[in-house]
Amino acid sequence: MRSAIAALAPILLAACAIAPPADRKRPATADFEWFAYGGSDRSDEAVRPGPEDYRNPIMKGFYPDPSITRVGDDYYLVNSTFSWFPGIPVFHSRDLVNWTQIGNAIDRPDQLDFGRLGMSRGVFAPAISHHADTFYIVNTCVDCGGNFVITATDPAGPWSDPIWLPDLEGGIDPSLFFDEDGSAWIVNNGPPVGTPLYEGHRALWLQRFDPGARRTVGPRTLLVNGGVDIARKPVWIEGPHIFRKDGFYYLTAAEGGTEVNHSQVVLRSRTVTGPYVPFPGNPILTQRDLAADRPNPITSAGHADLVETKTGEWWATFLAVRPYEGDFYNTGRETFLLPVTWENGWPRITAPGQAIPLTHRRPNLPAMTAPPVPTSGAFSVREEFDGAALPPNWAMMRNPRERWYTIGDGRLSLQPRPVSLGAFGNPSLLGRRQQHLNAEASTALRFVPRREGDEAGLAAIQNDEFWFFLSVSQKGGERVVKLERRAGGTDPADGVEIAAAPLAGDPDAPVYLRIRARGAEYDFFYATREGDWRPLREGEDGRILSTRVAGGFVGTFFGVHAFSATTLPSPARP
Repeated sequence: MRSAIAALAPILLAACAIAPPADRKRPATADFEWFAYGGSDRSDEAVRPGPEDYRNPIMKGFYPDPSITRVGDDYYLVNSTFSWFPGIPVFHSRDLVNWTQIGNAIDRPDQLDFGRLGMSRGVFAPAISHHADTFYIVNTCVDCGGNFVITATDPAGPWSDPIWLPDLEGGIDPSLFFDEDGSAWIVNNGPPVGTPLYEGHRALWLQRFDPGARRTVGPRTLLVNGGVDIARKPVWIEGPHIFRKDGFYYLTAAEGGTEVNHSQVVLRSRTVTGPYVPFPGNPILTQRDLAADRPNPITSAGHADLVETKTGEWWATFLAVRPYEGDFYNTGRETFLLPVTWENGWPRITAPGQAIPLTHRRPNLPAMTAPPVPTSGAFSVREEFDGAALPPNWAMMRNPRERWYTIGDGRLSLQPRPVSLGAFGNPSLLGRRQQHLNAEASTALRFVPRREGDEAGLAAIQNDEFWFFLSVSQKGGERVVKLERRAGGTDPADGVEIAAAPLAGDPDAPVYLRIRARGAEYDFFYATREGDWRPLREGEDGRILSTRVAGGFVGTFFGVHAFSATTLPSPARP
């Protein structure tokens, strides 16, 4: 198995490598010498796991819509990434607790075209499966092509170019099931028959899939109309999966929407094409029946996928969120793990009124060592930019269409380009997820702005319309550190300046930048000597980075960014 970094090296270097510009009329490159991230949450102190326990979530930060498959002793998991690139991270584990990212399934700019889509469009809810020495991911590129399948013999990649599935037009969330007789079926969310009866009225459909031809065949069969009880007007039945156990076909799906009413339901049938009968005890997973004022709440749980271990245990991965107040969270939807119990032939993940535990006893599997890049609990990491490529958990906004960065020799160099954070384009920005409610990101930057409008620094961004940018810039002919904010589409695409301070000293020396998140509040610091932090702005309302305010399905990224308006103006929003 290739290492995580090696798997990404040829892709990102080929897509995005640049030579530092020598022309003094062009903006200077922004050279970042290191990037540090760290965080911890109240729950990390409030609940401590025992030696045989693990922490929830198993993947903190923006890792939604988990899908899992087992191949022998190995488990593979994928998540949604929407319009972030590279897309669809692929993780590996042997104990279901410690996960290492081994690649990204969408890692070539020409596989999909995110164009100028919003950050919550693009790739939704991938589903991974394995059959006859081949790995499959079926997925939907929303507003960028529709439903498709990609394949690989090594889950670390390379993955094939998309093969489109036009029979699934209008649907999302496809999942591929291989039956014991070798037949293959795709189940997905799609429009109901006729005119929808209410907002959120959807249906689940089934169709044969030909693995050799990589296409759907035969008639489409309606499995579920609306949800487990159409009389109650259930909304957004989605994320379906089928598996077989003890002579039954089980169909699980999310229901209730992605907010606090989210849940997971199950139905079963003696034949794969139905009819499917719902479990009388549905939902099998939800947190909507708990008190809103409970400590360290976990909410909005659903979109589960089940897997059986070699020892016969059943476990579920699913998404949920951790608000810092009310329904405000900046970290996006995260991946959790819980055991599945079986009651009279039906699976259950949480009992009615049961809170998702922050710690739980580990699966009966040999424990692995902690991954090189932690995904759970309190942790700190530092990237020295001394490898051949960025780790695969780093990403940019949409596909790159030109080469604008280099990495190596202890620095990440960005070419400032006329693409702002609010331009609905591919700005010179590279980042990693905010994974804790209380977190810090910092960097050392060497950058000499040559004219008004040149700026480089550290960003906290949820999407094109909601972000903070702490930068070294030029203002009135002087070098300054400044903070800009965009808090909605009515703000200018390049943001609104809310604080600035002069930068004295050697312009060739590094400037240190730091952003600190404290739940709903964000603080911004700078230094001309390492460790000598000065506040530029404290207590900024970070709720603009929350899903509740910014909308969509993604989480906050901390990243490095460089911008210059010296050539063409930034594109207008479509």
